[in-house]
Amino acid sequence: MPIETSCFDNLPDPRGSNARYPLNDVLFIALCAVISGAEDCSDMALFARSKADFLGRFLSLPHGTPSHDTFSRVFRYLDPKAFHEQFLTFMSDFAAQLKGVVAVDGKSLRRAYDHVDGQSPLHLVNVWAVEQRLVLGQLLVDEKSNEIQAVPDILEWLSLTDVTITADAMHCQRSLSRQITEANGQYVLAVKGNQKTLFDDIRFMMEHEADTTVVTDSGHGRIETRSATVVSDLNWLQEGHQWPGLGAVGRITRRRELANKTTEETAYYLLSDAMSPARMIDVTRQHWAIENSLHWVLDVTFKEDENRTRRGHGAENLALLRKLALNATEREPSKGSKKGKRKKAGWDDDYLLAIIQQFAQLR
Repeated sequence: MPIETSCFDNLPDPRGSNARYPLNDVLFIALCAVISGAEDCSDMALFARSKADFLGRFLSLPHGTPSHDTFSRVFRYLDPKAFHEQFLTFMSDFAAQLKGVVAVDGKSLRRAYDHVDGQSPLHLVNVWAVEQRLVLGQLLVDEKSNEIQAVPDILEWLSLTDVTITADAMHCQRSLSRQITEANGQYVLAVKGNQKTLFDDIRFMMEHEADTTVVTDSGHGRIETRSATVVSDLNWLQEGHQWPGLGAVGRITRRRELANKTTEETAYYLLSDAMSPARMIDVTRQHWAIENSLHWVLDVTFKEDENRTRRGHGAENLALLRKLALNATEREPSKGSKKGKRKKAGWDDDYLLAIIQQFAQLR
């Protein structure tokens, strides 16, 4: 079976011209290893040794397989911006045809910190195509509050026509709303106290509005009810705020009943489109797929929160490599969990080849 192994040829090698192992080979092996269950650079070296015959079918390895130190050095010094640009190249065809809900949210790498150097955990902003279950990009920010500056940079390369961007209240910013609407996209943005005057005016305007749609779910010992309403008559509100692209405002009240406890919360949203209350409930629920289908998978299946890589750019680059592996396993069409697919890739060389072929098609 022919296989594409030159995925990373365009990346500059930070080690110079006298490196024993070509950068493309190291990254290709690392990607195969992570797809097959590797969690860190030691695992990558073990995978390479165990699969030397398999890798030798596609790569020239005159010096044997790379060591833990080689993998660690590459990820520590590899330019994360160039690596991310390569990731965007892989995803460019898909991004140009993007549709549906795209969720934006941040995630901290809890173990990627250093008490001695005063280094805080790395915080990455992730962009997630909900329906397609694919990662579209990541961007490192210095701290959680800097997500506001990061999101516009990520969205610049996406085609937003027929796309609805969802984000939490941190991203309820005029500049972001303007950017999305000028790119022919739509938005559903939570609004809270960070836009206090706007938030108070929306609550006042909707105080006597009756909920028009109720959706009830049950399971796992709980009953959850969502009541929603959408208001599109915004003359009074827009006189004072002139919010870019605003087409409606919405309210969702969530009531959660457990065996011994009942909680209720109300959230307010800015909508670029006067959608139905049922549609608003659906879109806001899809937003949280980034927690359940991306962040949870990275922590539980890929053990991201347990990874203690800290030096140089290692943590950021390995986070992106995990997302490449996640996208590759998602695009492989057979049924099964990501955990199961990774195990099978480690055990079955032909199946690993099938996943890598899917990855090659991202180019």
